[in-house]
Amino acid sequence: MSIKRRSAKQGLFLAALMGIGLSGAIAACTTTSDSASSTSGEAAPEPVEITLVSYAVTQAAYEKIIPQFVEQWKAEHNQDVTINQSYGGSGSQTRAVIDGLEADVVALALALDTQKIEEAGLIEPGWEEEAPNGSIVHSSVAAIVTREGNPKGINDWEDLAEDGVSVVTANPKTSGGARWNFLGAWGAVTQNGGSEEEALDLVSRIYKNAPVLARDARESTDVFFKQGQGDALINYENEVILAKLNGQELPYTVPSTNISIDSPITVVDANVDKNGTREVAEAFVQFVFTAAAQEEFAKVGFRPSDAAVAEQYAAEFAPIEKLFTVDDLGGWDDVQAKFFEDGAVFDKIQAELGK
Repeated sequence: MSIKRRSAKQGLFLAALMGIGLSGAIAACTTTSDSASSTSGEAAPEPVEITLVSYAVTQAAYEKIIPQFVEQWKAEHNQDVTINQSYGGSGSQTRAVIDGLEADVVALALALDTQKIEEAGLIEPGWEEEAPNGSIVHSSVAAIVTREGNPKGINDWEDLAEDGVSVVTANPKTSGGARWNFLGAWGAVTQNGGSEEEALDLVSRIYKNAPVLARDARESTDVFFKQGQGDALINYENEVILAKLNGQELPYTVPSTNISIDSPITVVDANVDKNGTREVAEAFVQFVFTAAAQEEFAKVGFRPSDAAVAEQYAAEFAPIEKLFTVDDLGGWDDVQAKFFEDGAVFDKIQAELGK
């Protein structure tokens, strides 16, 4: 842990964001409260601006958390905050940050993407220890959404591989969510005593049934619902819960063997130091682990990392018979090299399928 990080954390207050960015585009929003003077009559601090870069399906949660963050920071500091936000496929967002998108905070779909930004020299080693729960802010599991009445009888991973079933999922090369989908199906075999050959057979048959791979989880949802393609959509559990909250009852099942979709958050050290935004950025990272913020994640379908909040919302989530993690598959370094690098298992499957 760097001295800069330690010293900043000693004086953390809770911070603020506002705005909407879609498909990697950035939008900015600022508070409108009076910042001319503090209650003591002293001049208020200059406004501060930070950028949050996240993956597509987190937007609904951050829209609820942001106003609380803004209000808390204003109350503690009498300082207005402008927040830029960018949402898109986790892999695409990762490359954008490495290529120059000046994120102060990244909240990506998988630790591997955060590690890539670390390897690019923008995040200091040890970021996993800088926030509670190993910096995993929330989790989810894979869910399978079907058409009304589930005419194809799809209930588990194996059903997605049956002849005559059309599957909608995203591309693991560009979408963190799609990588989780792939690993969920693979682990459903290997974590139940099956061989890797059997896992490869299952996953290959599933992707044979997926004629088009969307860029990210949000686009795959649009393909399934707005374009009417496919018999089944592999998606995050939180997405179908959120749809229900918005009045759209989706028939879905949660496979009994599933992978814990763990999503981390951290500051981008090189950018916060350059921009002078470390205090606000680190405060926001800490804020998302508070009970108030964790409740907002739970309300829109994410499984919260806070144990008390998780217990409070337990009835909202499907029970899982066997929940495994990416570490059970060897950890992200091994998983990335084995499955998702150029020429690895996923590419070989695509080549075999002539895609």
